[in-house]
Amino acid sequence: MATIADISVAASINILSAFAFFVAFAVLRIQPINDRVYFPKWYLKGLRSSPLQSGAFVHKFVNLDFHSYLRFLNWMPAAMRMPEPELIDHAGLDSAVYLRIYLTGLKIFVPIAVIAFTVMVPVNWTNSTLEHSNLTFSNIDKLSISNIPHGSKRFWTHIVMAYVFTFWTCYVLKREYETITSMRLQFIASEHRRPDQFTVLVRNVPPDPDESVSELVEHFFMVNHPDHYLTHQVLLQPTLIYDEVSINYGKTLVFGLSNLVNYLLKLIAAERLKIDNNAKHIMPAAFVSFKTRWGAAVCAQTQQSRNPTLWLTEWAPEPRDVYWNNLAIPYVSLTIRRLVIAVAFFFLTFCFMIPIAFVQSLANVEGIEKALPFLKPIIEKKVIKGFIQGFLPGIALKIFLIFLPSILMLMSKFEGFSSISALERRSATRYYIFQFINVFLGSIITGTAFQQLNNFIHQSPNEIPKTIGVSIPMKATFFITYIMVDGWAGVAGEILRLRPLIIYHLKNFFVVKTETDREEAMNPGSLGFNTGEPQIQLYFLLGLVYAVVSPILLPFIVIFFGLAYIVYRHQIMNVYNQEYESAAAFWPDVHGRIIIALIVSQLLLLGLLSTKDASQSTPFLITLPVLTICFDRYCKGRYEPAFVRYPLQQAMMKDILDRTREPNVNLKDYLRSAYIHPVFKAGDDYENNLVSEDEEQEPALVPTKRQSRRTTPFSSKYSGSSQSFPYEVDQNLQP
Repeated sequence: MATIADISVAASINILSAFAFFVAFAVLRIQPINDRVYFPKWYLKGLRSSPLQSGAFVHKFVNLDFHSYLRFLNWMPAAMRMPEPELIDHAGLDSAVYLRIYLTGLKIFVPIAVIAFTVMVPVNWTNSTLEHSNLTFSNIDKLSISNIPHGSKRFWTHIVMAYVFTFWTCYVLKREYETITSMRLQFIASEHRRPDQFTVLVRNVPPDPDESVSELVEHFFMVNHPDHYLTHQVLLQPTLIYDEVSINYGKTLVFGLSNLVNYLLKLIAAERLKIDNNAKHIMPAAFVSFKTRWGAAVCAQTQQSRNPTLWLTEWAPEPRDVYWNNLAIPYVSLTIRRLVIAVAFFFLTFCFMIPIAFVQSLANVEGIEKALPFLKPIIEKKVIKGFIQGFLPGIALKIFLIFLPSILMLMSKFEGFSSISALERRSATRYYIFQFINVFLGSIITGTAFQQLNNFIHQSPNEIPKTIGVSIPMKATFFITYIMVDGWAGVAGEILRLRPLIIYHLKNFFVVKTETDREEAMNPGSLGFNTGEPQIQLYFLLGLVYAVVSPILLPFIVIFFGLAYIVYRHQIMNVYNQEYESAAAFWPDVHGRIIIALIVSQLLLLGLLSTKDASQSTPFLITLPVLTICFDRYCKGRYEPAFVRYPLQQAMMKDILDRTREPNVNLKDYLRSAYIHPVFKAGDDYENNLVSEDEEQEPALVPTKRQSRRTTPFSSKYSGSSQSFPYEVDQNLQP
């Protein structure tokens, strides 16, 4: 069992580790040779030039300005200097709202920590319950609720504080939800024209023997949305040959081999023609664009057919956000896929608990001494014992979790979500569930069982729940070490970017030949919402659960949120380049998970007090989850619609403004190729060169091939879908 001295040693080790990471970062970031690693975002925006291009030879690689080394922490105030509106313009709303998760943590836990240490700690400390018990405990445990005697009136302090902490958390959440909803609506209203504002994704297009998918889509929307339909792109699945040719074309462009480029362009065109004329490569889905945002909003948010399983419409992701591999999945198979993944995730979650429990039982001083008794004289040394208590449990858990995000992302991809943002949100949800069950509940249950094993064996069965109730607060020491390893040293290691630094220099030395290669080598990546947000939520869970039970955890939580806010603000400003922009669509998930953490903390406190002969408090505590659920329902009704629907009033306002400012804009040309599969864009320049002046004119009328005209009472204009191919290509191309 960790003592205050052990925790102090562990804290010292983690603080020194974090400080070492910060010093290393401060030195490495000012070296000209590392400039592209620590400021890649500015290079991608074209707002920063390489310091290697000017000055003396040595100055190109090493910073010889001694004074710059003395200001090694000036990046911290610099990270805080950019105002939030400017940060939104610079990095997008998703990144700015992601930072507000850390800010929300500070707003919640700083006042709670002050109140808890002012009220709760003295109430817990001034007892001697643990000293007269047979339980294994430390001085830190005397600060927890476990030190309160059974049936004591002091438990009313904990009940009152539970109400105070709940009301404060709900107040902060409401203010944040309100603020972010306003930010989202303002961002959407002020945003320039984007293809996804005018486009919906249509799935489950029914087969028709008389018409192709493209003709069927066009006729359906011209009939049912005659005043607003504009154009569409049917979904084509590229062949393996097309992929390979397109990749070779891209490589060839780098070296500028014009003859080979022209040949590959012709080969791409020939393969494209085969795909266009082969029905098996055409999916029963399409991106359908409208003349106005209003028309798109109506289509995306209404049922299109009498049969609710056909002609399914949803808002199209922005082109950068589309996950093209999943658009070809037949809609009927999506339900089966999600059922399979639900079962697989269930077994993954609960089977994972076995190795985690085993490692957790060994990753402490007592476990190592039992497994390897000959190491006892070495382990009992103060420094080594402190290192084990402070690092080993957290590191062991991190190692087991290192491959989990990749596994969960593969599961989300198999389920068939059509956008990267949806994939990340689903993966984040599962990551949170996994951490809740394995990291939080698993650590508490297994830790309690192993630490109090002797008591479990020698006491009557009706005493076991009381032992568990007392032991749960004692697990705070493990979570303190986990927070220090993952939240302190881990965040400091994030800013050092050691792995990207090594990879960049290896690529720069062996691979980079052109500026394009150099940009790929310094690829900064994105925030990684699917891993970052669930990890933050674990700290919300720990903070809310232990705020009343064991307040000693709170300062470590506050330090994490403060440190992480500064570090990730710097990274968002200078490093990360977000792949997509969802306008903070993830915030309802964030809000919901904090609400879940709040309810879990209330139920655990209720269960804990029931083992402490404080059953008279049950009616007062059972009210808290009910009030919290009512608050969540209010927030869902008041704010969540802004994240799942687009108000028609706002869509009309944007349309009117567009018509006033840009009355002559050619929206059809703007949307015609917005949702072409990336591999099909390789030959766009070649295709554009082959389009004749006649073909650029308004296309001719295309009569329907349908035998019955019940749903298509008139001929329609062919609207430039990806089915069209306006030129002929020699099928027997020779290099």
